[in-house]
Amino acid sequence: MTVTVYGIPNCDTVKKACNWLEANGIDHAFHDYKKDGADTGKLEAWVASAGWEKVLNRAGTTFRKLPEEDKADLDAAKAVRVMAANPSCIKRPIVEHPGGLLVGFKSDEWQEALG
Repeated sequence: MTVTVYGIPNCDTVKKACNWLEANGIDHAFHDYKKDGADTGKLEAWVASAGWEKVLNRAGTTFRKLPEEDKADLDAAKAVRVMAANPSCIKRPIVEHPGGLLVGFKSDEWQEALG
């Protein structure tokens, strides 16, 4: 099985997730938001699958520093626009795998989905 990990390489959670994949013998490709950007179509699909509330990282520094008008009256479409313009606002990591989508890193959840 090969999965795709979406994130930022210097993120500690992304590092833990990639280490977990390696330790469990799961091949993975890495998509770096900083180098490769955030595709609006992917963001829309993730939001449709998991909900914008889960995909948008509202706890991070980048989101907190956004202008109030960007943070106000959020819905799915606005959340996608915010994440496309500010990839650091996307929850990390996001993993696409043959059985679906994982948002964030929780080893027990990953073990159940990928183990």
